[in-house]
This record gives sequence, structure tokens and C-alpha cells, in this order.
Amino acid sequence: MPQSYAGKINRKLLKKQRIINAAAGREPADLVLKNATYVNVFSNELAHGDIAVAEGLIVGMGTYSGNVEVDMTGKIVLPGFLDAHIHLESSLVSPREFVKAVLPHGTTTVVTDPHEIANVMGADGIEYMLQATEGLPVDVRFMLPSCVPATPLDESGAVLDYRAIDSFYDHPRVQGLAEMMNFVGAINGDEQTVEKIVAAQAHHKKIDGHAPDLLGNDLNAYIAAGVYSDHECHDLDDPIAKLERGQFIMIREGTAAQNLEALMPLLCDKYSERCMFCCDDKHPNDLLEKGHIDYMVKKAIRLGADPITAIKVACHNAARYFLLNNRGAIAPGYLGDFVIIDDFQNFHIEKVYKKGQLMYHDGVLEDFPAPEIDPYLVQKAHDTIHLSPLSAEDFTERRPRGIIGMVDGEITTVDAGYSDHIDTEKDILKIAVVERHKNTHHIGIGYLQGYGLKSGAVATSVSHDSHNIIVVGTNEADMAAAVNRITELGGGIVVWDGGSPKSEVPLSIAGIMSDEPLVTVNEHLEGAKEAAHALGVNPGIDPFMTLSFMALPVIPTLRITTRGVFDVTQQIYV
Repeated sequence: MPQSYAGKINRKLLKKQRIINAAAGREPADLVLKNATYVNVFSNELAHGDIAVAEGLIVGMGTYSGNVEVDMTGKIVLPGFLDAHIHLESSLVSPREFVKAVLPHGTTTVVTDPHEIANVMGADGIEYMLQATEGLPVDVRFMLPSCVPATPLDESGAVLDYRAIDSFYDHPRVQGLAEMMNFVGAINGDEQTVEKIVAAQAHHKKIDGHAPDLLGNDLNAYIAAGVYSDHECHDLDDPIAKLERGQFIMIREGTAAQNLEALMPLLCDKYSERCMFCCDDKHPNDLLEKGHIDYMVKKAIRLGADPITAIKVACHNAARYFLLNNRGAIAPGYLGDFVIIDDFQNFHIEKVYKKGQLMYHDGVLEDFPAPEIDPYLVQKAHDTIHLSPLSAEDFTERRPRGIIGMVDGEITTVDAGYSDHIDTEKDILKIAVVERHKNTHHIGIGYLQGYGLKSGAVATSVSHDSHNIIVVGTNEADMAAAVNRITELGGGIVVWDGGSPKSEVPLSIAGIMSDEPLVTVNEHLEGAKEAAHALGVNPGIDPFMTLSFMALPVIPTLRITTRGVFDVTQQIYV
């Protein structure tokens, strides 16, 4: 037997013996939360006793002594929260900054789909995120992107088939295949789509779904293909049909979509066991002002949910779904991940423990090192805007183009006819998507109504899901200038008017994330929003998030790609 292997077994043996001895009370535990009132997710009640932790694991509840003892009298101890589906990139900051934001809110595990950065960098983007999350005090688990690009209509930075992602299934933090947005391909048995599903199943991994309002035999086909969950439900009929067919439902409350209130009736005895919470996309201001999964728990309780049911949906159910069998509960053998609150009514988080280590207390977050990332990946992530300088002529088009009509409060759009010129009096602006990955000089041009801009231009390199540069403007010269400034920044958001940038948010990591702290990014972002609204952008919309979804050709009715305005319903360019 090799010495290194024998040594590894011996270390594990000693650790296990330590855990057993502490559990049996023969040795003091590392940490004991004394006199605790805690949520027992198995008996669905509040239980009482000491909670002992050794080697990062809960070893028992009852009466214990420890090297460190903390009195929990008058407090409630909860398992750490778990976000079942999120794109870390949507926070616009590095994974370390994201963790610094959510750990004080009690999140100790997240399941991320890195398809945003994968659409820019391909497999290198997945590797970048794996390295950037290694060893952080929030466990970051991964679902591999299933749709890079989202559809064949997109021009992303890479095309990932099942072979390109297959080796990642061996990584210990990869849980499965992420949201299968191409539900049409799954239903119709498209070869490349089914290949990805079959490959994930061959590795005994989960497959998440993305199929809003799918019904009848189409829904049957989608689930029969092997899709286990869905996070796109916005009314009750949709999730109930899926729950009745065995799917799990991720109730979403993020920045772009808030579905918790509409789906509150699911938090009942009949359905809650197959429900979990997720955020999907969470922007800086929401993380700072509202919180994370704790915000969903507080809102659910305020809307009438049983507190213990809300807690289970926030941790235990997702842990079971993803087969993360050592978290989501306070019981022997589970991770020492705890959230300490005052009570269910105020739900003030006072302390957060990760594997028995106190990471947050009294408003103070303990510092932790940044993971090491391969210099090659760092350099590549900071060199993703490949685009020659543009001029007004590049955006000049005289023939009629489709008008994308925005819908207040929604990311869906309507067909608003055609135009061959900008007309700010009628709120008809020019919109374009500029391919930025391979300098193809492909520029799709159309018109947008409902945005409200009266002067200048707004541009961003965050545009779902291929993350080309999308720009809207009142004139072609300002549109070109805004795009050129994004190129100079290496990615970001620019509000341009009068020959200069009025505000900007540099996003130098793949053109979608910043190297700066979350608070700084939020200040830049809020300043850019103010600048955009000052130029006339409809005050009821987020100037940049709205734009980012105008480029996603899977949401009805009209979208814009690098090839022009596309009718999603009829699958034709207009």
C-alpha cells in the first residue's frame, strides 16, 4: 500500500475516532452551543438541548461540554441556508465578494450555474469559476451549463457540446446539468440536447429544468427526457402540474423575477416537501438592501407560512434534492453550519457558523483569503472584448426594421411594427447588438419602444445569454461612442451623452463581473441608473437589466440578436 494512501487513511481514522469520542461524551467537543432552541427538520418542531460540534461536524444534541461554549438562551438556531439555483455572475462581482455579501445573511451553500461566463469563455469560464470558489466559507456547488449558446441564433464566445463539459462531472463540487432552457429540443428529441441529458445521467447527476408554462404531453416528454426540476413558475397552475408529475419546484425570488408571493400556496403540507428556494439572479443593490435566502424566509413567514416549513424549504429540501446529505439539518453527522436568530418575527441574524467556525457576529464578518486562480485564466478572463472601433456609420440603416415594444413591469415584449428612423417624440429608439467575442463585425439593428431615453445612449456588455454588447440610443454617433468606451474598459456599462460618459461601471472579468468590492460596484451601478434616468429612461424600469434581456431570443415576442430583430413566437427575423 503506498505510504501516502496509508497516511491519508490514518488521518481519516483519527478524525473519525475524534468525532465518535466527542459524540459519546468521552472527549470535549470543539464547540458547544449551550441551551439551544433549534429547528428539527425531521420532527418539524423546535427542539431543545446543547449542540456539539467536532471536526466541523455536528456530533450530537443533548448535554455536552466543549473547548468553546456559547450560551444560546433566548435564541433560535437554524441550519445554514441553501440557494438551489443562482448565477453568481449576476451579482456583477467576483465570487469572493458574493460570498462576503451572502454569508452574513445565513447562506452557507449555493448551487450555481456558470452559464454566463461559459457563454463568454467556454470551458475555461467553468474552470475559472471552480477555481475562484475553491475553499470559500460558503460551499459553492456547480451545475454544468446545458445551453451555450442558449439557442443556435446566438453568437456567443463558445459552443459547448456534451463532450466539452463531460470531464467536469468528475469534479467533487459538480452536482449535475444546469437548467435545460432548450425545452423545445428536449421535447423534440434533438440529438445534441438529448446527448447532454444522457451524458449527465451516465454520471448519475441531477438535471435541472427551465420550461415556463409547459403543459400536457409536452410537459410529459420534457420530464420523461430526464429533467427533475423547474424554477420558472410564476403562477400556481404551472408548478402544480409539474409537482403532480414528480418534478421539484424551485420557488424564485430574485432581482429579475419575484415569484414567491404567487407561489405561497405551495408552502403547505401537500407540496412543500418538494419545494426549495432560489434567487436565480441577484444584483448588488438587492444583496445589500434586502439580503439573500433569508429575505425569502422572512417574506414567506410574513405572508403566513409556518416558520419551520419556510426553514425546511430554505435548506433541507434543496440539500436532499442535490444529494448533499450532510447539510440542511441539525443532527449528528451534519455540517456545523448554523444561523443564529433572535426570533421568527424579527428574524435578525446575530451569528453565522460555517463548519463550527464563527464567521459572522455582531455585524462583523471574519476575513478569509481569496482563492488562487491560474494566471492564464485570470489573463483570459480580463481579455474578452475583441472589437474594432466603431463609428456612426456602423449603426446607420435606412430600411425599415422591427420595433421591439416593451411591456411595463415585464421582460416579455410585443411586436410594435416597423420603423426606418429614430423618433424620440414617439419613444422609438435605435437598438443594436454588437458581436464582441471574435470581432466578426456582426451588428444586428432594430428599434425599441418604451425605454424612454431622450438623449445620448446606454450600452452594456451584460446581455443574456451570449453577452455581446447591446446598445440603445437617440443617435448613431452616441451609440458608437458608448460601445467604444465599453471596449476601452474591457467590458461594463456606459451611459453616454454630449461627447462623454455620464456614468460607467467597469466589468473587467469577462465583461460581466467586477474586480471591485460589492459596495463600490453598487455605488457605480446606482450612479449609472441615476444618469440613465436623468436622460429620460423610464423610471419604472432598470435601465441595464431591461436591456440585458432584450438580447435573449427565448422570451416572446421580439428580441434582438447580432443578426437583427427576431420573432421568438414565429421563429423568423423581422
